[in-house]
Amino acid sequence: MCLLIVTLNCSTNDQENNNNLNEFSSLDNCPELPIGATSVYWEYGKGTPIPLSEIPVLKNPQASFSYSNSNGAFAPLILTPPQGYTAIDYTNPNSNPFGVNVIRNDGAAVWRYVPSSTYPANFSETNILNIEVNNVTNAFGFNGNYKILCEATPNIFNENGVVRIVKARMIEFNNTRALVLIAAVYLESLFTVNVSHVVAAGPISEYDNLVMDIFLPLHFQLYPTGGSPLSDRDNDGTPDIFDSDPDDPRVQ
Repeated sequence: MCLLIVTLNCSTNDQENNNNLNEFSSLDNCPELPIGATSVYWEYGKGTPIPLSEIPVLKNPQASFSYSNSNGAFAPLILTPPQGYTAIDYTNPNSNPFGVNVIRNDGAAVWRYVPSSTYPANFSETNILNIEVNNVTNAFGFNGNYKILCEATPNIFNENGVVRIVKARMIEFNNTRALVLIAAVYLESLFTVNVSHVVAAGPISEYDNLVMDIFLPLHFQLYPTGGSPLSDRDNDGTPDIFDSDPDDPRVQ
C-alpha cells in the first residue's frame, strides 16, 4: 500500500519556478510551522497537491537498495539512496514492519518508509501516531517534551467495512525537526490494524534543504516501475525524462 499520493502541478505561479518554494505557506492554522519547504512537505504528507515545476531528483545517487524481506505478499521495495546515506531494513519486533530506513552517515538525518506494519485493532490512530513519534524521539536519544509545529485533522475514509485514517504531526526536539505520518486501515473482521508510516527527520537548520534534495526525491521513487517519472532504464542515475539517451548509460 502506498502511503502518499502526489500530484505534480505545473503552472506559472512564482512559487513554482524551478521548485523555488521559499514563500510557500500552509493553509493550516499552524503559526509555528515555517514557511517554505517545510510547509510544502507538510502539505505533501497530507496528500495535498504541491506546486512543483520539476520533478525532485537525487543529485548524488548510489547503488540501489532492495528490501530483503522474504514475504511474497509484498512487491520488492527497491530504492536508490543518496551518497552519504545508508539504507537498511527497518525492524521493530512490536509491529512486524515491512520497510526501509535511509540514515545519513552522521546519524543526524533519517527518512523512513514503511508501507506495512501491524498493531492491535483496539489502538486508535492517535495511539499509533504517538507510538511512532516516540520511536523517532527515542531513536535520537531524546526523552523530553517535544514541540508540535502542526498536527493535521485526521482524514477518514469509510466504505464497505474498511476504515482508513491518515494522521500527521510535525515536531521539533533537540535541534531536530521531524514529520511523522501514519495511515491506519481498520477492517471489521480483523483483530489487527494495518499501518503504513513515513518519518523524515533532520537538523532544523538543514531541514528545508533535506526536503528538496533528499526527502522528496526519495518519495518520488515510490512510483511503480514503468509508470514512474523517475524511471531510469539504463541505470545511469539520470531519470529517463531528463536523459538524452535513456537506453545508453554512457549518455545522460
